[in-house]
Amino acid sequence: MGKAKRPQKSQSKTSNKHNRPKPYAAHGHNAASKPTSKKSGVQASPKANAVRQAPLTVPTIPFSAHDRILLVGEGDLSFARSLLDHHGCADLTATVFDSSSELTSKYPQAASHISALEAEGQTVLYGIDATKLGRQKKALREKRWDRIIFNFPHVGGKSTDVNRQVRYNQEMLVSFFKAAAPLLAQDGGTIVVTLFEGEPYTLWNVRDLARHSGLEVQRSFVFRAEAYPGYSHARTLGNIAGGGGWKGEDRAARTYIFQTKGGAVLRKRSVSVESEVE
Repeated sequence: MGKAKRPQKSQSKTSNKHNRPKPYAAHGHNAASKPTSKKSGVQASPKANAVRQAPLTVPTIPFSAHDRILLVGEGDLSFARSLLDHHGCADLTATVFDSSSELTSKYPQAASHISALEAEGQTVLYGIDATKLGRQKKALREKRWDRIIFNFPHVGGKSTDVNRQVRYNQEMLVSFFKAAAPLLAQDGGTIVVTLFEGEPYTLWNVRDLARHSGLEVQRSFVFRAEAYPGYSHARTLGNIAGGGGWKGEDRAARTYIFQTKGGAVLRKRSVSVESEVE
């Protein structure tokens, strides 16, 4: 199948299911549906519904289907696959640090995600170091990206010493910020980083690292893994060597959006806002 064209806002309906973003309601949270009584099959009263149902919040999605998206440090590519299948993204480049053989050895499930992405004309690149973006592949520096997304960055088990781990991860993030910033689109391009809450991640001081790298914090919000059906958090060691039954997507996490200092404000169409936004 040929490379998917980037959708235009003025397009009419087409047969390509990935050209338009699906509303979050399609993920099983349809606010317009009217529950019926189990006993009678008749519509329950609005008052009864209010008691039975807690109000739903809409997760913040920091991109739109129209964006040119670069995914950095992907694990098993389940996040990229979710963006394709459930968010209608049609201009994706997903990069992984491992070689192709290392990736499928660590994450056997990655093979099906790669096939699905490439079948829809999306790009998967291997052996990409997040701290050297633009110096490795011509395709990365030739395009200006609307969103550069790095989920749960971590250097891996370089040391068991907490202070050293903190320093290694800080150095990695600073290098990533400096490498990613020049690749951003000038009309509102942003860098999106998601980290787990709590220590040792809070010790990284990601906001300060970004400021020292010439970026400013635009906003932050709670990361909601359920907004990405099919996504599962992949450990750096892989689900064979060190994954076990550990499910990182169940842990509390926070997403930070950074822009270049004095840069354009994020386009409104690229974000759905939830109540937890700071």
